[in-house]
Amino acid sequence: MLRNRVLTAAVLGPLLLAAIWLLPTPWLALLLAVASALAAWEWTTLMGVTREGPRVALVAGFLATLPFAWAALEAGFGPPVLYAVSGFWVAALAGLVLFAFGALPRPGPLVAAGIGWLLLAPTWLALVYLHGHTEWGPFWHTFLLLLVWGADTGAYFAGRAWGRRKLAPRISPGKSWEGAAGGLGAALLAGGLLYLVIQPVAPPFHWLLLLAALAVAGSVVGDLFESMLKRQRGVKDSGGILPGHGGLLDRIDSLTAAAPILAAGVAWWQSGI
Repeated sequence: MLRNRVLTAAVLGPLLLAAIWLLPTPWLALLLAVASALAAWEWTTLMGVTREGPRVALVAGFLATLPFAWAALEAGFGPPVLYAVSGFWVAALAGLVLFAFGALPRPGPLVAAGIGWLLLAPTWLALVYLHGHTEWGPFWHTFLLLLVWGADTGAYFAGRAWGRRKLAPRISPGKSWEGAAGGLGAALLAGGLLYLVIQPVAPPFHWLLLLAALAVAGSVVGDLFESMLKRQRGVKDSGGILPGHGGLLDRIDSLTAAAPILAAGVAWWQSGI
């Protein structure tokens, strides 16, 4: 399984980085919308929707909201939306705690649809904002990916080597506090090296590391949040489109929290507050 994960990442990683650095923002936004639609399709499975017609309608409804998100972004409303979404992830953390104590019921279809939208649409908006509404947009995208990839890889190897204390045994038994610490260290190292090599226009280095740490913490919450929803539905993966990784939603679960948090931090810095 690890071999398949590495091969998939080796193929998709360079393609994704090429798109980030070479495509103009509108084209990248379109590519991200396609990926979001695939993730939304997988989300309908977690909702318990099995018939094709309703699934198509739900995905189409989701896509219909993205032009409004684009318009809000162009009108300058992106930062307030990103701040609000960061608040959603605080609520999601509370939901994880409730689930760990057996006090969180499985959401109904309407609530699940709303949660799915809150996971995917703000992620799309955050990525478009970082790429097209900041200085050094491709840097911020690459920085974000290195944080998520570094946290995931570092947590895997540190957890296997030193993992003893379970992070959230009822949600994801394989994760440990030692793995989370290793993931944070690997992510900060990768992001810090990128910053030192490229020297972009960015917050002071110590503030950048703090923002990176918040994004990595968010990535852990995003990962656990999707794991919780899968456990509530009794499924292991959201799909099987990516060999060794499961579904696309399984691959971007960390990104759904990390992207809005990082984008909100960059927006706050750019505002000069």
